[in-house]
Amino acid sequence: MEIKEAIRDRHSVRQYKSDPIPEEMRTALDELIEACNKESGLHIQLITEDPECFDTLIAHYGRFTNVRNYVALVGPKSMPDLEEKCGYYGQKVVIKAQMLGLNTCWVAGTYSRGKCNADKAAGEKLVCVIAIGFGENAGAKHKSKPLSSLCDVAEEDMPAWFRTGVKAAMMAPTAVNQQKFHISLEGETPVITAGRGPMAKIDLGIVKYNFEAASGHTCR
Repeated sequence: MEIKEAIRDRHSVRQYKSDPIPEEMRTALDELIEACNKESGLHIQLITEDPECFDTLIAHYGRFTNVRNYVALVGPKSMPDLEEKCGYYGQKVVIKAQMLGLNTCWVAGTYSRGKCNADKAAGEKLVCVIAIGFGENAGAKHKSKPLSSLCDVAEEDMPAWFRTGVKAAMMAPTAVNQQKFHISLEGETPVITAGRGPMAKIDLGIVKYNFEAASGHTCR
């Protein structure tokens, strides 16, 4: 599976099977996470076979069932773009998981921070987690705002690579499907900005990753 295909096929999944993640998949994810941490300065961790983190009333209210594995997005509190980086590199892990045949769901509040087994060094904070595993289903495609409300470049005027990036950005998961981001083109440079709202900076990172991975062009 190629990255653009994974971006297209990946949907949020909240119900999981009890099957453990095979060792070769865990190794592939751990290797990617190690590379992401080295590049970003984050402390992302894959936690497996830990049902306690999602064994809460609020998780059940969020319709999560049988979540035993998750990716913890941890980083220095002093990092100025911490949330955006967590979104960017977390989405990189999400797309890799999709390519491996796993399902995922970004989770901001419907889990127990107190029961999360992620390691946190002094000065670090847990930003959010990503549920991961073999889903009971493949999830469903989310509705999207019209392209014209998310981008100020008319579709007929878009370079092919820019159009590819915009389409991938529109497929990115955002908090309660807000899609509070805006894409523009300054010369040859794509610019993506975040709106206001819960998780907006995390969403910005997620959207930027999708755009860059699909288009091959770096955003500002």
